[in-house]
This record gives sequence, structure tokens and C-alpha cells, in this order.
Amino acid sequence: MLLQKYNNKGNLPLFLHILAVCKKNTVERVYAIVDIETTGGSALLEKITEIAIYQHDGSKITGQFSTLINPERNIPYFITNITGITNEMVEDAPKFYEVAKKIIEYTEGRIFVAHNARFDYSFIRQEFKTLGYNYKRQVLDTISLSRKLIPGHQSYSLGNLCRDLKIEINGRHRASGDALATAKLFDLLINIGGTINGKLSPLFRNTRISKLNPLLDISKLEDIPEEAGIYYFYNESGDLIYIGKSRNIRQRVMTHLSNNTSNRSMEMRDMIADISWEVTGSELVALLRESSEIKCNKPLFNRAQRKTGFHWGIFSFIDEKGYLNFSYGQISGEAIPVSVYTSKEKAKSRLVELIEKFELCQKLTGLYESSGPCFHYQVGICHGACCNVESAKSYNERAKKAAEEFLFTRRNFFIIDKGRYEDERSAVKVVNGKFAGYGYFNINEMGFGLTAVHDCIRDFRDNRDIQIILKQYLKGYRVEKIIEF
Repeated sequence: MLLQKYNNKGNLPLFLHILAVCKKNTVERVYAIVDIETTGGSALLEKITEIAIYQHDGSKITGQFSTLINPERNIPYFITNITGITNEMVEDAPKFYEVAKKIIEYTEGRIFVAHNARFDYSFIRQEFKTLGYNYKRQVLDTISLSRKLIPGHQSYSLGNLCRDLKIEINGRHRASGDALATAKLFDLLINIGGTINGKLSPLFRNTRISKLNPLLDISKLEDIPEEAGIYYFYNESGDLIYIGKSRNIRQRVMTHLSNNTSNRSMEMRDMIADISWEVTGSELVALLRESSEIKCNKPLFNRAQRKTGFHWGIFSFIDEKGYLNFSYGQISGEAIPVSVYTSKEKAKSRLVELIEKFELCQKLTGLYESSGPCFHYQVGICHGACCNVESAKSYNERAKKAAEEFLFTRRNFFIIDKGRYEDERSAVKVVNGKFAGYGYFNINEMGFGLTAVHDCIRDFRDNRDIQIILKQYLKGYRVEKIIEF
């Protein structure tokens, strides 16, 4: 097997060779009906555990491929409860790179069809992205088609729609069962809408309005929730072009689609061919998710993202003699400030306050340049750390109290806030003053026990932008509670 020796950490030439082999066998432009199961809801953070693909020629199924996939991570218990896929089941399953060739072969030259297609497509694109390959297919969503061709249903989820239409699903929430049900639904939609020379009829494409990209399905706008979360804009090729967050996703998306305030805004609006979103419940989680995903994906229209207004900060460090120092300066590089400010004057003023309150040394805080003792020592305020009169141990006792003035310094706690639904809460974890991750838990099932909250957390790396987000959010917004540990 060509991929047996492939290493997903660096064998790009081999993968490109695989692609070339696949392209020799392209089929006529028909359909690949796809369904996947995953470890969670985010393509950036989670992994695929199962995939099924049914090839379809517009009238019948012509081929199929399905397999479990080892996600190389733990499958959460609640996901197992939904799908029935356990860690033991995927332990000996192939990894994604080992089935990548098959996925290319079964979808090459075909329209990618799925129920809630953006979900499946985004996961597969992300998996290929980690392999160094840009996976692109034309995408068709059976949810959008169903709303257009068979309106009036209360719900267009696959399970509810198949129940209403008497379509049997053998193996709900398993890739093969759901993909086959989607294929049966697709047959029905084709019979209703018809095809012309093997292509979709106008009914399948009649979802456009004149002032927006003609490929944008405007019926999808009705489903956008009026809740806090993040949203994604894609162009005609399926490329991610913008990521945003809002307390009200629907309202913010509508603002983008009607934005005529600048040439850049209109340029982005005209390129939006598809939209997806993720409800977070908590605005804080939305801010953190937005920052993380922008850094990872670097969408076209986020490159000129508005800069934060906090360009100055107070920093802390231990010098070579063991003294805990503070300093102020511009925020740059990877150095993470303990507090941030909009101007040099505000940062300096706050540092002066700390010096006076805790009798700290002007020289150790960078406010007095001298080869000898600082001015405060000369007038009896400084205890002499600047001239080795006061020991580091003695000085640091006061310096640590000054550090405690900053919320995040040397503290371990959870920020508990709104969840995605009534009985759920979000938890943001801070360890030793650094962001450690976030997650969700059900208060009815787990309560507010610390063990349960710890268990729900997915690890994330801290960075300067996240520190700024956390500090400023807690200054300006109320959260449900903070639990120290």
C-alpha cells in the first residue's frame, strides 16, 4: 500500500505522488455522498473517528468506502454515548493518512454531498491540511436542498427528516448508516428537482439574491442563531476567508452581508459563498476560539484584523540576583505582560502606584537609572534592594504582594460562564496565571465539583493575545463565578 510508509510529519513529496496517481483516474463529474463521525464539534480541535463515502451517478449508488479511523486521541464519553464508537474500537484502525488516498480516489472529480456538508467538509479539509495538502471539492448540502425542494418541515436534521419521509436509517450516528440515509434522501431530492445532462437542475441552484454571491444559500441565513459564538465565511472554492465572533451571531453576519462602508467590506461580502458557525454560549469562549482559529487558519480578511488598543504593559521577571522585578514597556514579541494598558503613561502611572504602596525599589522597576542606590532609598522609602542592603527574600515578600494586584499572577482558578444551553456551563482554566484550556460541563449531571470541571477541559496553549483577552474581559464583564483551586 502506497501510504503504509507515509509519515504525516513530513513526507510531503510522497503525498503529492499519491495525488498524482489519483488524478490519473478521475471520474466524470458526479457525486460523492459523505458522512463522518468525530471526537467533537470543531474541525480545528477535534479529529475524525469514522468515514463513509457512497459514489453516486445521479441515479444510483455506484461504489462505496467506509472505515473507522484512529483519531490518535481519546474519544470523550459523551461522544461514545452518541456514536457507539469506543477507544477500543479505533485502537487498531488506520490513521487518517493511511486512508487519505482512498478518500481522494472516491471523491476526485465529484461533487461533495453531505447533510450539513460544511461540518464534514471542514473536518476532511483540516485533516488533509495537516498532511500539507489543500483538499478542495465542490460542495452540495442536502439540508439546503431539502429546505428548497420540500419546504414546511419542522426540522431538517437527518434523523427527523428521514423519519418524516419514511427513509430508514440503519445505524444512526454511524458514518455508513448516515451516509446511506443521505444517499436515499438525495435520490428523493433528485427525483423532485430533476437533473439536466447529469447536472443539477435550476431548482438546486435557485438560492441566490442579486446583491450577494450567487452561490450563497440564503435559506441558510434563517438557521443562524441569535446567540454568542463564532462564525466562518468561505469563498466559492471552500477556502476560509474570515472568522469572527459575536454575542449575536445572526445579527453580526447580517451586518457583514449588508456592509457597504468600505471597498474591503464589499469585496469580502461579494466573496461569501458559504457560512458556518459554532455556538459557544459564553462570549469569553467565543473570543478565545476566534483568536485561536485566526492564528491557526490565517484567513484572508483577518490579516488586517483590527489591532488591540492595549499596546503597553507591565512585565515581571526574576533577575540574576533573585529579586522579583517589574518593568513597563511596549508589548511585542512573545513576552506576556501581567497587565496591559492603552498608553505608556497609564502603564507607568500604575507601576508608580505599586512602588509607593509596597515600598518597592525604583531602580529594580526601571524608573530610576543610576549606578548607585535609587532616590527612594536616599529618602528612606526603598529598603535597599538596589544596593544589596535588603535581601531578595525580604524584598520578594512585598513584591509578591504587589504581583497579587494583578488578577492572573500566581493564581489557579476556573472562570465559570454561560454554556451552549440552559443546563450547561463553560469553564476556562487558568493555572499559575496562564491560560490552560476550556470546556463545557452539564450542571445536572456533574454539578460544580472540581473533578468534573477539571475533566471537561481541553488543553490549549497560552499566548500574549489570550492573556490580554482574559484580563480585559474580567475587568469589563461579569461572569457567573470564579472557582479557585
